[in-house]
Amino acid sequence: MDKSDFDLRDFMPYLLNMAAEEASLEFQQYYKGRYGMLRTEWRVLFHLGRYGEMTAKTICDRARIHKTKVSRAVSALEQKRFLSRKEVEEDRRHELLRLTNNGVSAYNDISAKAKEFDEKLVRPFSVEEQSILRQCLIKLANL
Repeated sequence: MDKSDFDLRDFMPYLLNMAAEEASLEFQQYYKGRYGMLRTEWRVLFHLGRYGEMTAKTICDRARIHKTKVSRAVSALEQKRFLSRKEVEEDRRHELLRLTNNGVSAYNDISAKAKEFDEKLVRPFSVEEQSILRQCLIKLANL
């Protein structure tokens, strides 16, 4: 067996993935339990709630989610009556997506819960550590 210096537990992509999974689990239980949403559905709902009416392609570009996943999320959100579609008159290949009143209510509820969850998540860190952590993650994510 090769005794290399490589240790998966110190590998940055592994650490980031493990931290992301652990950090999002409790929040995921909330939106999944209350609204039956999957992660991509929540992200699509977030973009429409935060930025307003837009196409699925715009959501793909902004959220960096593959079009197939966005398409599935849009269908699921439409079935749950959280969003509606409207053809773009200038280009009928595209549809404008917008939240329904139920979608706005769900967005407001989940966003408030997200804020609470975020505050709880960073509570063990000093204000300076929180700032550094956010700056480093933003830099890694190329945002």
